[in-house]
Amino acid sequence: MKIAVEGCMHGDLDNVYRTLQHIERIHDTKIDLLLCCGDFQAVRNEHDLKSLKASPKHRKMNSFWKYYSGEAIAPYPTIFIGGNHEASNYLWELYYGGWAAPNIYFLGFAGVVKFGHLRIGGLSGIYKSRDHYSSGHYERPPYNEQTIKSVYHVREYDVHKLMQVEEPIDIFLSHDWPVNITDHGDLKQLLQKKPFFTKEVREKKLGSDAAAYLLEKLKPPYWFSAHLHCKFAARVQHGGEGGPVTNFLALDKCGEHRDFLQVIDVESGPGPYEIQYDEEWLEITRRFNPAFPLTIASANFSNVYLDKEACRNWVRSKLQARGARPFEFCQTAPSHNPSKKSDDSSGAFPVCPRNPQTESLLQFLELPYLLDNMSESSDATRNSFPSSHGYNNPKEIFIDDADESDPARNFFPSSSSYNNPEEIFIDDADESDPARNFFPSSSSYNNPEEIFIDDVDDSDPEE
Repeated sequence: MKIAVEGCMHGDLDNVYRTLQHIERIHDTKIDLLLCCGDFQAVRNEHDLKSLKASPKHRKMNSFWKYYSGEAIAPYPTIFIGGNHEASNYLWELYYGGWAAPNIYFLGFAGVVKFGHLRIGGLSGIYKSRDHYSSGHYERPPYNEQTIKSVYHVREYDVHKLMQVEEPIDIFLSHDWPVNITDHGDLKQLLQKKPFFTKEVREKKLGSDAAAYLLEKLKPPYWFSAHLHCKFAARVQHGGEGGPVTNFLALDKCGEHRDFLQVIDVESGPGPYEIQYDEEWLEITRRFNPAFPLTIASANFSNVYLDKEACRNWVRSKLQARGARPFEFCQTAPSHNPSKKSDDSSGAFPVCPRNPQTESLLQFLELPYLLDNMSESSDATRNSFPSSHGYNNPKEIFIDDADESDPARNFFPSSSSYNNPEEIFIDDADESDPARNFFPSSSSYNNPEEIFIDDVDDSDPEE
């Protein structure tokens, strides 16, 4: 099975899909699945832009709306996680995971699904221990100046659920890197390209503690991340020689001459290659839903009372009766219409709609719908948000474009090992080959000036 992995999508689905089709043509191959490591930006309309953490000049409609509306169809099954630049109102509708558009699946704030015989897990958001990690999911749309920032931060509750996974995970996605992952790769080359990482690396603050916990617990063969807008490869040996190995790769954001795509060849059964619910994850979801923290208070895991084995058997019988295919996609808001003047003040946009997919999944698991529970969370959102003093610290999150050279380009095995499922494919064709950077040459576009190159101001720590 050939799987394409993309770093930060930034809403530019058209160019990413076009790039993959270009790769298929020049390599005479077939890509079975696309994974995206966050900042996907599933923006359906102008209303969603208001829930995207970015300055107004950087809020762009881009191309996801075409796939949401049905104007375009995703040519590859696509699985994504959230980052720190998302239409958070829409992703909240799909907290447990679901179709953001036909053939485009959101893993949820935390989740595991099956694709063929592979198990793919992921954790959405970015990590900040001081202000957000122990909080509950207290934010609700419409977001204010501070909840629009806090909503995309990783929560202990979601990490705790992932820590319950016992069966092997094949691929894991996180937006920010596991902390200390730089100890396992070519740190010297990374710091030559991004010297301002030096202090954070030295202080062991570059990355996510939560992701590091999961890396140590899950030990997946592959782990992919994004967020820092550079490419970095590492090989983590767990438990000494002979133990499991995790191949880690961070990728750049979508843009011309950026290393934002990678293709890996993974052993898998014959199919069918389709996204399906994962039995163990549904068991964990059902068992831990009573502890779902909907206010600023931490999760109370003493509320978890269901027997693990009994819950697993119950989920298995339900899946055997219904099947494991996710519930059908359903639109919950109008799509952007480029022929009409933008106007989202007509009342056509419900504040916190119930997504029928989420309702169906919860009914299937015999769980209550809690995502619009405002009994306490509304007050928390207005008055009890964490201190904002950390948001202006430019050392917290590094996103920089300064040096476009890629020190990690040749760190992973070359294509001479393409058939080895333990190695990650990097095309080593002639430098003139436009697929070397996995971006078609501008001649393949009707208008090369329209190629998206993100112009977010990297001096903003939250951009």
